[in-house]
Amino acid sequence: MSATENLVHRLRGTVLPAVATPMDPRGVVDLGALRGYAERIAAERIGGVAVWAHTGRGLHLSEPDREQVLRIWREAVDGPIVAGVGVPRSARASNLREAWDATVAMAVHAAGLGADAVMVYPLAQFAARPEGEREAVRLHERVAEASGLPVLGFFLHGEAGGYPYPPSLIRRLLALPSAAGVKLATLDRAMACQDAIRAAEGSGKLIVTGEDRMFGPSLMWGADTALVGIAAARVGLTSSVLAAWHSGDTAAFVRASARLDRFAESTFLEPIEGYVQRMLWAAVWEGLLPESAAHDPYGPELPAGEREAVVRCLETLAKEED
Repeated sequence: MSATENLVHRLRGTVLPAVATPMDPRGVVDLGALRGYAERIAAERIGGVAVWAHTGRGLHLSEPDREQVLRIWREAVDGPIVAGVGVPRSARASNLREAWDATVAMAVHAAGLGADAVMVYPLAQFAARPEGEREAVRLHERVAEASGLPVLGFFLHGEAGGYPYPPSLIRRLLALPSAAGVKLATLDRAMACQDAIRAAEGSGKLIVTGEDRMFGPSLMWGADTALVGIAAARVGLTSSVLAAWHSGDTAAFVRASARLDRFAESTFLEPIEGYVQRMLWAAVWEGLLPESAAHDPYGPELPAGEREAVVRCLETLAKEED
């Protein structure tokens, strides 16, 4: 069994939280808080974790911070670690070649730190290029060749810097021997998500939902694994939906999905980039993080009422569990 086949086997049907990165208001990573957070997440029912992803502000972190983050998670987690790789904000890539090289370098760095796979951030420049689809496939090939790791494609919505992957690109990506699957994060584009899942069906690769606001529906459409920011806190809300779906318990699935939807409604809303801060507030409420390390300096300012709404939702869900 190849490394890619082994990864597919280990991850199918599981939840991978796209974990947050504890920081102070200046963006300084709190390593002590990170260790405690990693230990608590690792104790949940998860298949692995995703680091350096959008929820963890991976492209904003300095290289030394990324290294510390991955090392701490590697110590805490026995399961696979998927590292998001792309163009760090510090790279200041001025052309496509430099963006390509920065993505490959980040993947090589992840491999050296013990990552089991990499998820390739989309390069939005490909969308307008005549040969963009071929170039996107070649980038994934090059990342896999240089790092020696399986790769996940990443259909990321435009609000987070991505672009729509056409079904033909998804089919070509999943035809690569090094491709373990594709993550879908279309935000609220149900048709795009459905079309992408149809393109991935029959590939034998992972169809990974990243649809925080369409989680239950994406499973019904054909997704089989989850890599989601909404699992950065209250992991059980997410894992219970996936477990109920795979067990065939329709009533439990409907109940669990409704609960997760209510949490998503309070955390994944406009401005959508505010979801990272909202998830950090949820992590504080749950006791995963201290208040001092629950800051997202890279997101928008949010009114105080939004935190109150997140807490009210969590308190209501907790009462229903009693």
